[in-house]
Amino acid sequence: MRVILERSNLLKSLNHVHRVVERRNTIPILSNVLLSAEGATLELKATDLDLEVTEATPAKVERGGATTVPAHLLYDIVRKLADGAEVMLKTDEDGNAMTVTSGRSSFRLQCLPQSDFPELSAGSFSHIFRLDSVALKGLIEKTQFAISTEETRYYLNGIYLHTHDADGKLKLRSVATDGHRLARAEIDAPAGSEGMPGIIIPRKTVSELQKLVDDPDVAVTTELSDTKIRFTIGSVVLTSKLIDGTFPDYQRVIPTGNDKKLIIDRQSFAAAVDRVSTISSERGRAVKLSIGEGQVTLAVNNPDSGSATEELAADYSSDAIEIGFNAKYLLDVAAQLTGTEAKFMLADAGSPTLIHDMADETTLYVLMPMRV
Repeated sequence: MRVILERSNLLKSLNHVHRVVERRNTIPILSNVLLSAEGATLELKATDLDLEVTEATPAKVERGGATTVPAHLLYDIVRKLADGAEVMLKTDEDGNAMTVTSGRSSFRLQCLPQSDFPELSAGSFSHIFRLDSVALKGLIEKTQFAISTEETRYYLNGIYLHTHDADGKLKLRSVATDGHRLARAEIDAPAGSEGMPGIIIPRKTVSELQKLVDDPDVAVTTELSDTKIRFTIGSVVLTSKLIDGTFPDYQRVIPTGNDKKLIIDRQSFAAAVDRVSTISSERGRAVKLSIGEGQVTLAVNNPDSGSATEELAADYSSDAIEIGFNAKYLLDVAAQLTGTEAKFMLADAGSPTLIHDMADETTLYVLMPMRV
């Protein structure tokens, strides 16, 4: 194999694929990226057996072929080469090593045979639909912060993507929860998503996808089956296994009878929560909200270091209520809201609270209170 290509093209593709490769691997081949040169393109592929990313980039192929080299090592080398440089990749006759040459720099990397590289067999996909990258980005970003990191409840370690009939209109919904909070976002269901199975996209896949949907002008083709999902974003193809589990009936935890309405300036509220939570020893310490006519008092009490309070003006005219929330969870939700105001719908100190984005009716957040 002998290929010449621009450093910027190679670096961009390596940046997309090398992140999938785990730093520590018991299987040597999984530390490598597969390079395949044919026609006028170099295709790069990396996998961790659950997730696979491939990307083709333009190249001058003087001699076709394929090999695998350490992914993070190649990425670090190309990253440190000069801007605008040309890079030549050339394998030895016996295929055991590859030379990376650019200007006066030359690196020799050990290769492993292409035949050892695992293939993530995708099988056949039952549903195919297209989404604007902006719409997909919204579904992911508005919910991913609530994904559980608790490995024992593995079915919560991802985003639940499914279609839902809302007042006769089919919606595509994303939901994530860790048992303490829940985030839900939706868009009009795209053509082709009708009758799709409800699927759980793993946390790592969500994280990679988030980095790939940055270009607002790109349409994303989504293909899915009961066990796999594939996203095609421009020249990048991401294929992932799905979490094999049943997502809980999240509708049951969304309260319907919360009648106490609190409207508050989002930025002032987030800043106040951030300030008073400084006094607590852990980020997860509860902030007590004392809500009364026209105002909210935030309080944090830490027996070791002291206490803090702050008053905020608010639109509230129901019965007075005291309720506690995890400070970090409040800040996470506030960071997702786009409107200038946040709307809280409360019931009592022990019941879940609904938080609405005043500028975006397609999102909904549920927070479980804490004892204070």
